[in-house]
Amino acid sequence: MEQATFLKINPADSVVVCLQPKKKGDIIEIDGKTVTLSEDTPAGHKVLIRDVRQGEDIIKYGYPIGHARQDMKAGDWVNENNLKTNLSGTLDYTYQPVDEPLNIARENRTFKGYVRKNGDVGVRNEIWIVPTVGCVNGIAERLAKQLREEIGLENGNFKSQTSNLKSQTIDAVYAWHHNYGCSQLSEDHENTRKVLRDICLHPNAGAVLVLSLGCENNQPEDFMAMLGDYDKERIRLLVTQRVDGDEVEEGMRILRELYDICKNDRRESVPVSKLRVGLKCGGSDGFSGITANPLVGEFSDWLVAQGGTSVLTEVPEMFGAETILMNRCETRELFDQTVSMINNFKNYFLSHGEPVGENPSPGNKAGGISTLEDKALGCTQKCGRAPVSGVMEYGDRLQHNGLNLLSAPGNDLVAATALASCGCHIVLFTTGRGTPFGTFVPTMKIATNPVLAARKPTWVDFNAGQLIEGRTMKELVPEFIDKVLAVASGEPARNEENDYREISIFKNGVTL
Repeated sequence: MEQATFLKINPADSVVVCLQPKKKGDIIEIDGKTVTLSEDTPAGHKVLIRDVRQGEDIIKYGYPIGHARQDMKAGDWVNENNLKTNLSGTLDYTYQPVDEPLNIARENRTFKGYVRKNGDVGVRNEIWIVPTVGCVNGIAERLAKQLREEIGLENGNFKSQTSNLKSQTIDAVYAWHHNYGCSQLSEDHENTRKVLRDICLHPNAGAVLVLSLGCENNQPEDFMAMLGDYDKERIRLLVTQRVDGDEVEEGMRILRELYDICKNDRRESVPVSKLRVGLKCGGSDGFSGITANPLVGEFSDWLVAQGGTSVLTEVPEMFGAETILMNRCETRELFDQTVSMINNFKNYFLSHGEPVGENPSPGNKAGGISTLEDKALGCTQKCGRAPVSGVMEYGDRLQHNGLNLLSAPGNDLVAATALASCGCHIVLFTTGRGTPFGTFVPTMKIATNPVLAARKPTWVDFNAGQLIEGRTMKELVPEFIDKVLAVASGEPARNEENDYREISIFKNGVTL
């Protein structure tokens, strides 16, 4: 069968997406008519298939993605130069609930995880050093390096196949350095404290050393109280200003004790209902809403149907598609929380004098995404069709299984850190342009197109671009499920193999 060169996503659409580069004069046969391209159009970009007047909406995914800046003809290349967003300020919304059963069978799948004392499950067994303030970042990094050397870990994580290791069960030792914890006020300060708390309590850590200076705003005893009823055997505090002599020596004494405790942890089979994944995209392109995001959406629905949990964030990248999510809320209360989440983020933009619709990056535009609505309608496909069962503020921890929405910005590092902080074991990160980074949990990159997958095999964990090469979603979903469960069971994600891991905390306030 001849491979398609363009795609009309929804019957109502006024554009098609080019699956391959098109030349001026090329002909598209669509809906019983012939459309001749008026100019060269790159792969992933949109071609108009019917005439529109200035101000008329242009439709993709069955929804408006903006309006025409001028009169346009069928065959024109639609891009940011001739398409303008419809988005403006905050809106009033009406709850119109949609009940669409998933009809996905329970499969009783399992993965190999670490069952913690409180019943939570981790997909890694790592030792973490968490600074309460950026002033002790250097000490934290020195401690992590020294412990890695003592127990035979290469780089930050994942043992070399040839090294003579003392540890076979510690996956990594990391210091999660950051610039905050002091000279912050009110909500900005609390954001830092909440994310650091969430990292300390994350089940992917077998043990944690909380490292403090002592005089910072994030006072050590107050911070430890935030942890609640934590495992005091596996989470320890060191206040460096209170140490007489060498704080590194004291830190290593504690770390050796923590190592001796968690080195005996072993993986065991646990139901997939325990798995929690974050849903994220970055460096998106015109294929994101056609390949990788729908594939991740299928996985999200499958996981929810198994009793598991997925979390969608990037609130600014919901603008233009927010009503789809709102109407999937299980209750009126969740709907109201989602409305607040959306409008609060719009007010955050407006309070800084910024428009709410100027989100697509230069890379997005080069890849075929022309407006924020265009981006949002593709972005939200990562969460499939499942009902929304929870809505969280930034820094909150997961309380509900099923699909959850989390308030955080679209920035890749900040959003991925927020997903991990709320309790996600893995972040599924779709990308059309490519990115190497990872946060403090495995960060799997799903390529939207085969060109990226071929060019960056050391970045990409899974090639969803197979969907434009003839593979079907029905074929690819089981392979993707197997891949995610393999990573959950210990197979390293590419970012882990490369030792690319970091955290980034949302900054929203003055610095003293």
